Amino acid sequence: MNIGLIGANTVVMGNSRGGRRRRAGMLKTAGWVLAAMPAAMLAGCGAARPMQYYQLTVPNDMAQAEPNPSGISLAIGPLTSSHLYREDRLVYSSGAEQMGTYEYQRWTEPPAEMVSEVLLRELRASGRYREVYSQRSSSRSDYVLRGRLYDFKEVPGSPLAGRVTLEWELHDTKTGSIVWSHHYGHDEAVSGKDVPAMVAALDKNVQRAVSEVKAGLDQYFASVPAAK
Repeated sequence: MNIGLIGANTVVMGNSRGGRRRRAGMLKTAGWVLAAMPAAMLAGCGAARPMQYYQLTVPNDMAQAEPNPSGISLAIGPLTSSHLYREDRLVYSSGAEQMGTYEYQRWTEPPAEMVSEVLLRELRASGRYREVYSQRSSSRSDYVLRGRLYDFKEVPGSPLAGRVTLEWELHDTKTGSIVWSHHYGHDEAVSGKDVPAMVAALDKNVQRAVSEVKAGLDQYFASVPAAK
């Protein structure tokens, strides 16, 4: 609309020498404005910020240890958690009661699913069991390992830390009873001040948690006569 109004005024003023000068000046000014608009718009909007995706270290279950199967079939049940850990955003806490998520830093999968996958692949690679699979499978197992993920986040401090809190229960499918349980909670110090350093701390923490579960299950099944 403003450009149209300028055009109308220049036509009116075009009948005089002063009008022609004013028209030329206005057209020159308008040309500078139009030429500058794209640069200003680009500077104001800027390029879209790219998403950064991260994942945990997952073992190659094809390169397993020397097989020593116990004849036990083990199913890994879904790892329950709050909705924050069923989404893909990295979570941070800024106090005892307040939490938030990063907008442009994401996991490739929700943390609850990633932790379950790491555990499943580690147990399968150990060669300790006849079979290890997700409970979503239709097969029936001798035992089911179920868990809950309470914390998987950045926590403030000096230094920052990656906190992982988990609880696991082993269920005997024949009796329905809980025969083994394990609670894990640890804050892994972050070696840097950026998101990749935080991810590395959380990854290291998960590997430690999985190692404890493996050792605990080995100890339990070594004490069960039918499992030897």
